[in-house]
Amino acid sequence: MTDKIKQKGSLASVAEDLFVELFCDTFGPDQAQYLFLQYPVTDIYGHRRSIDFALESENLKLAIEIDGETYHNPNKVSSNKYYDDLTKQNSLIYQNWKVYRWVYNQLKHHPEKVKDELRIFVGEMPTFQMLEDYLPKQKGKLIELREHQQAALASLQTMRDQGESIALLYHATGTGKTVTAVSDAKRLGKRTLFLAHTKELISQAQDTFNNLWDKAETGLYVAEQKDENAYVVCSSIQSISRNLEQFNPDDFGYVIIDECHHGAAETYRKVLSYFKPEFTLGLTATPDRADGESILEDFKNVAHKLDLQQAVELGELVPIRCIRVRTNVDLSTVRINGVKYYSQDLESKLFVPERNKLLAETYLKYVKDKKTVVFCASVRHANEIAELFKQQGVKCEDVSGSMKSAERSRILEQYENGAIQVLCACDLLNEGWDSPKTEVLFMARPTLSKTLYVQQLGRGMRKSEGKEYLLVFDFIDNASMFNMPYSLHRMFNLKDYKAGEYVIAAQKQFELDRDLIARGEKPSVFLDFPVDVADYELIDLFNWQDEVKGMISQLEFVRMVDVQTETIERYLREGKITADLEVPFGDKRTFKYFKEATIESYAKQYGWELINPANMKDKFMDMVRTMDMSFSYKPVLLKAMLEHVDDKGRVLVEDIVDYFMDFYSARKDKGLVVEKKSSLYSKDGYTRRDVERNIFMNPFKRFEDMRFMSRCRDIEYVEFSRHVWKRLTGEEKKRIVGRCDERLEEYFEKRFNC
Repeated sequence: MTDKIKQKGSLASVAEDLFVELFCDTFGPDQAQYLFLQYPVTDIYGHRRSIDFALESENLKLAIEIDGETYHNPNKVSSNKYYDDLTKQNSLIYQNWKVYRWVYNQLKHHPEKVKDELRIFVGEMPTFQMLEDYLPKQKGKLIELREHQQAALASLQTMRDQGESIALLYHATGTGKTVTAVSDAKRLGKRTLFLAHTKELISQAQDTFNNLWDKAETGLYVAEQKDENAYVVCSSIQSISRNLEQFNPDDFGYVIIDECHHGAAETYRKVLSYFKPEFTLGLTATPDRADGESILEDFKNVAHKLDLQQAVELGELVPIRCIRVRTNVDLSTVRINGVKYYSQDLESKLFVPERNKLLAETYLKYVKDKKTVVFCASVRHANEIAELFKQQGVKCEDVSGSMKSAERSRILEQYENGAIQVLCACDLLNEGWDSPKTEVLFMARPTLSKTLYVQQLGRGMRKSEGKEYLLVFDFIDNASMFNMPYSLHRMFNLKDYKAGEYVIAAQKQFELDRDLIARGEKPSVFLDFPVDVADYELIDLFNWQDEVKGMISQLEFVRMVDVQTETIERYLREGKITADLEVPFGDKRTFKYFKEATIESYAKQYGWELINPANMKDKFMDMVRTMDMSFSYKPVLLKAMLEHVDDKGRVLVEDIVDYFMDFYSARKDKGLVVEKKSSLYSKDGYTRRDVERNIFMNPFKRFEDMRFMSRCRDIEYVEFSRHVWKRLTGEEKKRIVGRCDERLEEYFEKRFNC
């Protein structure tokens, strides 16, 4: 049956594979790296859950759930399961996630509709970003402002000397918190952003900066005044949050947030997670929230996360050493769809006795008796490897998210207390579990997901007494240049490998190892490794996702030139255009990427003009003047837009739908030909949803291809490009309407003699 698509023990569901394929078709495979698979969340009752795919776009967090109907359809699941799913979905919405769901039958039988919906819900060309919730938190401290402010200043400096990067300063109102904050900012000397939620607090702060740090230019950033280039910017939280795109994340070295007990509000979270200052200081008279949680913990959670290298440098996490172990498994023919291997392809390659035997032999040879987690590709994979370890006398158990909670807790407790030495884990990441006592990780699960790999690393990097480093074994399968899985060296772009060397460490640790080797000695850890793993290796770090970062996709190519999608596709088929890089995708398909110079060269060769902000309005007017028409829809859309547009260039979708329905109904009522027989409007019984879909398929897509119009993130609106709308004069708008009337008259007279 088609909806029974997730088998117990399999690598993943066919539905999830299919969704990634459609996502890549819609946005390009380079964008799939931003999909976070099996993202861990907590519901309102504190229970751990996971989202099939999490995605962050333009300050929105999107939760995407994919499965067969037997998992969510209320007529096919138990009431308990159905209600449990509702709790999860409602919790996500409460936590400001936007939740979208598709089932297998939609993905399989209506792929184009799903892709249309993806464009509508997420945006035609959205700016995705990495979800960084899995990274370490900032280091921080709570400081009570004492009678003498100098003590607080000394504490803040000591924090920075110790590598801490975020602090909360508290005491009763009127005791000089702002003076202390300004004095500290002056001492640090970095460009400073001061945030508050009232005009009074912002004005008072500006006066304090002017009095205490008169050499720094201080400006306001509020509704009526925007001094964004000042060295010290005193702003309302509302103004900054609405205009983040005017600033770079590293514009400010110091950020001060007054009355920061408001920091849990979404606007504060948005700002805190955007900027990457050297130091963040919160000011408050109430350091604890009503629910007993510390505001500092809120700050540390919300502030931009540390990366792993920073966390190791600061002593928050242990350093990592690495050994690469080559297998005889060939992944070169395993298909990819962006961020994932096709599950069925990978499963057929991984479940071979020789590879599993190698895992057990590696443990016995190098790290016997050390606490080890083996990350496996599936429940079945984990079970098979655990059996091999047991046969060798190793105290080992497999554990996964599919187990009953009590059984899983029992195994994890035994691992923590020493009764179990090795865990073969599948999907344990979703449980929010890690063990500081873990000394070794086996990366036995090939993955194309950077976030998944870093998540796995994080499970072993916690500090523990007597633990000097984490030892990672990367199991390296043979793969092609395009489907090479992540490893430590590829993750951190390190081309030189020698078994046991540090991959991530503080500078002093690297230097100690190098000094020993320079003196002809070896670090003690090297002495445990046999000669056969100590050979030097130069690693090929080719990563197609890095290669295409500065390139232009075929999707973007279309938006850069004044020709239609079909023309570009035809020229590619005929060999008149050749891509600079082609990435294989799925079955016998590729995605094409171009250098900017290549596109400029083709534009010159074929007489295409490049569309840019400076000429976009003129190009739009040219398109209106020459308007080609297979149907009557383009001029109707333009007339609808100009009749209902607001001062920001936006029109409600429902107003456009109303206009279309009224236009074609009026023709019918007058006894005129409505449209071609194949047109939706020539038939009876169409719905508002049918009309909306028709508008966004044709004619809207052509205007969108040329970047003249777009669908707002708030999907109830369509808007003109600001480069078009801001430059259109009132006279030009009248000319557009007149030209639309002319083209409609010509269209109906030429085709239908009416």
